[in-house]
Amino acid sequence: MEVQLVNPAKCEIRSVIRFLHAKGTPPVDIHRQMTEVYGDKCMSVQHVRKWCREFSTGRKEVHDEEQSGRPSVLEAVIEMVKREALQNRRITARELLAGIPGSSYGTVKRALTKILGYHKCCARWVPRLLTSEHMEKRLDCARQFLEKYQEDKEELLDSIVTGDGTWVFHFTPETKQKSKQTPSAGKVMASDFGNVREYC
Repeated sequence: MEVQLVNPAKCEIRSVIRFLHAKGTPPVDIHRQMTEVYGDKCMSVQHVRKWCREFSTGRKEVHDEEQSGRPSVLEAVIEMVKREALQNRRITARELLAGIPGSSYGTVKRALTKILGYHKCCARWVPRLLTSEHMEKRLDCARQFLEKYQEDKEELLDSIVTGDGTWVFHFTPETKQKSKQTPSAGKVMASDFGNVREYC
């Protein structure tokens, strides 16, 4: 006794088409076999032909492509990603995905990097753009510098001390991979400071 399956998922139907198409089954025969199992309303023969053409041109994905016409779903993912990333700056995209059911890795990664503007720095997610608080602090520092510059230009410029630093290894690693494999390799921080009098 044949049992007919009801309400199949779209990806299930497309997987069947892809499988039978790979075996060389014509679209009409694929449609006939599908209607025997899923019923007459599972998919039209025209759509079966369309999917056969898709798979013939190299398509491998049976799930729907991400659509821009569902802003509410994307906005919900963005809010969840933003909240979780702010609570734990060391969280990974895959860890975020585990806490967002129904989403995909690509959507989470896009929300994290492309939309929210975060990037990985020293195993911690940080925003690319300055916050309003950071910008205000920089503006205040610039104003204070200008005020002191107007009071005494020469003395202020002479008092500015600049510095720079770099890590110096006990050996020169040939590649980044080699340096990662030897975490115990010794290194020191070389720093240099000076003002206008010393550099001139």
